[in-house]
Amino acid sequence: MPGKKTVIASIVMGALSSVSAWAAEGAAFTAADRDAVVQTLAVKLKANYVMPAVGERLGAAIVKKNAEGAYAAATTADAFSAALTRDLRVLGNDGHFSARHDDNFRESTGDEARPSRAEIEAWREQVARSGFGIDKVEPLPGNVGYIKLTRFGPSPFVGSAYTAAMALMDGTDALILDLRSNKGGSSESVAYLMSHFFPQGDMRHLNDMVFRGSNSTEQTWTVGAVGQRYDKPVYVLVSPRTFSAAEECAYDFQTQKRGTVVGETTAGAANPPRPFSVGRGIVAVIPVGQSINPITKTSWEHVGVKPDIAVSPALAQQAAHAAILRSLLASAKDEPQRASLQSILAMVEKGETEAPDYSVRKN
Repeated sequence: MPGKKTVIASIVMGALSSVSAWAAEGAAFTAADRDAVVQTLAVKLKANYVMPAVGERLGAAIVKKNAEGAYAAATTADAFSAALTRDLRVLGNDGHFSARHDDNFRESTGDEARPSRAEIEAWREQVARSGFGIDKVEPLPGNVGYIKLTRFGPSPFVGSAYTAAMALMDGTDALILDLRSNKGGSSESVAYLMSHFFPQGDMRHLNDMVFRGSNSTEQTWTVGAVGQRYDKPVYVLVSPRTFSAAEECAYDFQTQKRGTVVGETTAGAANPPRPFSVGRGIVAVIPVGQSINPITKTSWEHVGVKPDIAVSPALAQQAAHAAILRSLLASAKDEPQRASLQSILAMVEKGETEAPDYSVRKN
């Protein structure tokens, strides 16, 4: 079984495939189709799932459910994929499991030629049109920075955007990083982002990925080439929707003692997945390895990342902002600055925001 490089290649090809048209949603999916898919799925679960005994039991359970007619109502490929996704996640107790319908997908063997320039540019454009996964960059009252990330795209595409966002935060006294709705993505991009939060030359070992088939371990470290660095306090917002690589980011901040995590325990999905063809245009995403943190010697799989400050996700930004302002107020020596911070803190604690003033200025 190939290691992380094949996982990454599979993700690349899967993303490029998504740019193409999906197969017709309404095409009939017969009992024979379902039988063929579940038999192939059982074989690939046994051969590839990170925990072999679990993979074998899960495959047998899916085959049994199909034989009992549990999927008889799933008469289209999309309906059958949705049913498989539900059962794989529940029976396998792993949030990275999924199934989808894509007749254009071709399973990676690790020997494919590099994607063409046109394919890479199409993917790059897709990432750029989504704002590089950066939903918002703004200053908050009290000289606090705020960055909201919704996805960790490929580091060659998003790295410079991360650095640009961090450059805008350079003069702030603290930063809030919002991962509450982040779906995950590339662990390399997590490492690239994390690199901004340690001094130049301070290289940090963030994560290991151990792959079942090859019995190989690939390490993730911060990147020395990142020029922009940020040494102020960081608060990381999380929720149960914070998933996969986004959880790793929060976990890295926490285990490296570089940030304070605020919100609610995350999803608990740490096992890196890879897509497999199981026939009839159905693609099954199966976790093929596990993440192991070099500090804790474990991961956030099943347990999630537990916040340092537990609060409803809806109130996490307010809680983080207030905590930062209290800290700034405690260290402020200038009386006008203290008065300003006290006023802003009172407003934040009440959940109020300062309304913009568009009136004509009077001299």
